Amino acid sequence: MLFSDLKISTSKNFSSDGDCKNADLLFRGGFVEKVSSGVFAFLPLGIIVLRKIENIIRQEMDQAGCKEILMPALIPRQNLQKTGRDNVDVIFWPKENTALGFSHEEIVVPLAQNLIKSFRDLPAAFFQIQTKFRQEKRSKSGLLRGQEFIMKDAYSFHSDQKSLEDFYQKMAGAYFRIFEKCGLNVKKIQSGGGDFSEKISHEFSVICEVGEDEIIFCRKCDWGQNSEIFKNQTACPVCGGEISKQKAIEVGNIFDLGQKYSRDFGFELLDQNEKKFFPTVGCYGIGITRVLGTIVEIFNDEFGIVWPKSVAPFLATLVCIGDKNLDLAQELSEKFSEKILFDDRKISPGKKFADADLIGCPLRIVLSEKLSAQNLAEIKFRSSGKIEKVKITEIPKFLETEN
Repeated sequence: MLFSDLKISTSKNFSSDGDCKNADLLFRGGFVEKVSSGVFAFLPLGIIVLRKIENIIRQEMDQAGCKEILMPALIPRQNLQKTGRDNVDVIFWPKENTALGFSHEEIVVPLAQNLIKSFRDLPAAFFQIQTKFRQEKRSKSGLLRGQEFIMKDAYSFHSDQKSLEDFYQKMAGAYFRIFEKCGLNVKKIQSGGGDFSEKISHEFSVICEVGEDEIIFCRKCDWGQNSEIFKNQTACPVCGGEISKQKAIEVGNIFDLGQKYSRDFGFELLDQNEKKFFPTVGCYGIGITRVLGTIVEIFNDEFGIVWPKSVAPFLATLVCIGDKNLDLAQELSEKFSEKILFDDRKISPGKKFADADLIGCPLRIVLSEKLSAQNLAEIKFRSSGKIEKVKITEIPKFLETEN
């Protein structure tokens, strides 16, 4: 892919969201453009990263048995009135009787009611990737807290609590794999249900100083809690180990919603004994744009972003010094169009090198007349800074590894 074709525009100016690195680096690297407080446009380079994160999530949702759907962003007030959530303070009301979706229980439950006709249809699970809207009083920290953001939300329906608990654990495992593939080390911690459930739920959090949450976790076992529900304890209640308190970013959550929403909508089925029951419902969310922002908060240095391979926009940035190797550069760019970002701009090599570090692809490949005279190219590894000189014929070997 050519640098010029993606209309990438890097900048030396810093983002106005000065309290975090993700907004600054994503803006300067040409991934996003801030439109207003908590509202961002994703540029071609940013879209590539978003799609990679979405694909990781889709693969795991498919394996968990969730079917993809797409629900409307507009929610009728009457649906929210049935669940008692028409007074949630983060809702945008573009019209008196229509809300912009901040979550989709009020749409998915009546939808499932039309699709699920028998206990034999259970369990059933659906997910979507869609824009959500929340009227945040404190939109800040770039993509970590916005008024408009992209989210994966999934919902499952079950004949009994045991079925829900089994699926709940399956989704927790899927979440750990999703975040690991994105390069993030998450902790699963207990938290309150907020506007979604009265039951204890679980959050998936990444330790980070710019995080708004405070989590308490055990250094010996996997126990952890959000500070909002933590009771003053000096040791882990599970194993007695030492506990620690740190700032964290919540990147995902899972909720046991019980039968509340199926009761609110009168969603009843008959079991095998012809007895009526309300399906038990689970809810599972991942903030996709927040995941992207969190990755940048964790993976960066003084020069720019350092993307994990799995979500990097390209595996390599290609810089050609002088005109002698332009044909070779073009050939590599075309052959590996999804893995190489060829900087074809007519600017100084120094500026190209600086932008390669800022954009943060895992490899930087340099072709120059001096090197090609020895049939060599230079490869720099972004994460370590290590530089290797390799034979030009060996370049494809580095590009054919998994991205």
